[in-house]
Amino acid sequence: MSPEPAPRIATTAQVDDGARLESGVVVWELAHVREHAVIGAGSSLGRGAYVGPGVILGRNCKIQNYALIYEPAVLEDGVFVGPAVVFTNDLYPRAINPDGSRKSGDDWHAVGVTVRTGAAIGARAVCVAPVEIGEWALVAAGATVIRDVPAFALVAGNPARRIGWVGHAGARLLADGDGFHCPVSGALYREVDGQLSLVESGA
Repeated sequence: MSPEPAPRIATTAQVDDGARLESGVVVWELAHVREHAVIGAGSSLGRGAYVGPGVILGRNCKIQNYALIYEPAVLEDGVFVGPAVVFTNDLYPRAINPDGSRKSGDDWHAVGVTVRTGAAIGARAVCVAPVEIGEWALVAAGATVIRDVPAFALVAGNPARRIGWVGHAGARLLADGDGFHCPVSGALYREVDGQLSLVESGA
């Protein structure tokens, strides 16, 4: 049985003590992984990406160039984060307290973004915590997400609103009688009470 591939870390990347990189992880130039972050097996971090302290990435995630993932974000398996995406973590952002003193880590409570399995977030989207992106959902490039996104939803705009559904293959689903079908895989889906579910997988 062949050994698990070791993580590959570019010489200009920074991985802080206490971070855990599992097998097959690739960290490209100028990326920064903070202490206690966990990067799941097979995941990749693009040039200049930032992963905050204690952030958790599942297996086979793809984080593109200059994406900023602030703690305490949690990404499940197979999540795609496009270039220059930002996950926020502060409900009331301020540099100083009302008395003029500089804020410290003790002066705020971090809130995070949760992204479920297979979801994808397009380039330059901003996810304003606390918010959850459902499994296999698709956030359009440039969207501003301020509320939870249902599984399989396609959302766009500022603020982001659902404009359709996508399937496991990532293509926009087409209405088909009582349900929807995927033009790529042929899979069938059905919407009930604003939630989409798979009825029959494609070929």
